[in-house]
Amino acid sequence: MFIQPWDACLDDAEWQTWIADGHDFGLLSVNGPPGHAPVTVPTHFTADAHRLLIHLARPNPVWKAIEHDPHVTFTVFGDYAFVPGPWRAKPGTPPTDGVPTSYYTAVQFTCRAHVVDDPEAKADLLRRQLAHFQPDGDHAPVAVDRPPYGRMLPGIRGLRLDVTDVRAKFKYDDHKPVEQRTDVAGRLASRARGLDVPAARRQLRRVDRTGPWKP
Repeated sequence: MFIQPWDACLDDAEWQTWIADGHDFGLLSVNGPPGHAPVTVPTHFTADAHRLLIHLARPNPVWKAIEHDPHVTFTVFGDYAFVPGPWRAKPGTPPTDGVPTSYYTAVQFTCRAHVVDDPEAKADLLRRQLAHFQPDGDHAPVAVDRPPYGRMLPGIRGLRLDVTDVRAKFKYDDHKPVEQRTDVAGRLASRARGLDVPAARRQLRRVDRTGPWKP
């Protein structure tokens, strides 16, 4: 993932807070055997200290790819929006001379994958995930010897991704003048299509923290 200096995260807390704020779905990418395309799997995940926890169906082709190469990438993205060219035109130039772009946040984890097959370890992984996704506890106990989860555990495998590196990108035109960035945020909020509103909020947070771009 290419990151311009003005698109870099301001500190680790920025991407960590973004992930914790409900961004818990991403794309697992694993190198396939020679001559085969990488295997990619969209999935929910749970962040646990310096690890990501995932579970997938046993027939998933990702397992063979992980056996071939346990070094994987997990990408989470969001707060994205298309910004039309006229919104980015320089002052005093025709609006049609503006060049469009995309705004987005992306956090990319480089990890080493460890397969979890022990029944009790898988149950513990599921308990951790349910604590995140269903914190009210409105689910049956996850136990290897009790339904419904006990009879379903053989059909899944757990995956622990030990994070070795994190790259985060917040692409919101931070190198443009504050007035222009604020104006674009207002236009996004008014258009309010797709993820326009969260993208506008993210841009304004960056404006508040960075002000005018300083190389």
